[in-house]
Amino acid sequence: METSVMTKTKALEENGDLQDNQVDLPEGEKELLKKREEETFQPKILTFACNWCSYAGADLAGVSRFQYPPSIRIIRVMCSGRIHPEFVLEGFARGADGILVTGCHIGDCHYIKGNKYTKGRMALIPNLLETINIDPRRFKIEWISASEGKKFSDLVTSFTEQVKALGPLAIRLQV
Repeated sequence: METSVMTKTKALEENGDLQDNQVDLPEGEKELLKKREEETFQPKILTFACNWCSYAGADLAGVSRFQYPPSIRIIRVMCSGRIHPEFVLEGFARGADGILVTGCHIGDCHYIKGNKYTKGRMALIPNLLETINIDPRRFKIEWISASEGKKFSDLVTSFTEQVKALGPLAIRLQV
């Protein structure tokens, strides 16, 4: 009996999934495995960054050796005005646990009004996420200039910790 539980536990560790219908484990074992999964959870953070400010700020953070979690993936866009709300939903659908949208400070856009468009579009996202049962705290928009490498580092660190506290995203959207 003991080897059966150990074998099932090992299969769960290798597979990385903990679904009630997948393996028949005693309730205490399920809770133990779920707790271990939560302790080792590293959120996948998708970051959209405009080329001229936010991406340059991320680059400055790296060149200046400011530390931030390695769990982010940056998608560089020429302007934050290019980011459509569908991109955010697609990010969640493809497995992101949190999404960060960054752009030039309002009034400093290299394309004149791009970040103003972004601000208006992204204001819709929190309500949209609530509608589909995703905690709006998994989404954040922030303005970062090319000279704010430390701010970028601090933002990524705090947002990663916030998403980590929320745990893995429980639902996946259909792509």
